[in-house]
Amino acid sequence: MSKRKLKVSAIKEGTVIDHIPANQLFKVISILGLDKVSNQITFGTNLESSKLNHKAIIKVSGKYFEDDEINKIALIAPAAKLNIIKDYEVIEKKVVDVPDEIVGIAKCFNPKCITNNEPVTTRFTVVSKDNIALKCHYCEKITSEEHLKIT
Repeated sequence: MSKRKLKVSAIKEGTVIDHIPANQLFKVISILGLDKVSNQITFGTNLESSKLNHKAIIKVSGKYFEDDEINKIALIAPAAKLNIIKDYEVIEKKVVDVPDEIVGIAKCFNPKCITNNEPVTTRFTVVSKDNIALKCHYCEKITSEEHLKIT
């Protein structure tokens, strides 16, 4: 009989973000502003994963994420899963999904775009969800995953 050992402790209330690619952990922490909150946060990286080889996980006590925050996660960790925890039990599982349209959370790659020169909210149509590619509503340039900057 093998003994299983938790590598990251359980939380009573909050959200667990699982299946984050290990190399994206700190980007997820940054875009969600988790480096600026007073909630207890536990994270682990380079954990073994059958799907991702190595994954990261974030546990945030007392925090539940809004849809726009979940959309941000989807842009950089499209395989991520969110587990909503109440009284140490998973009460809901959410799969992140890249939306068809992204408003105000990404920066246009084109330095000449009006959104980079005027106080205009960015708006993109998602043209690829596999390898993230966003088409700017204003200049029609494509911002690829490698050039994606989350605001």
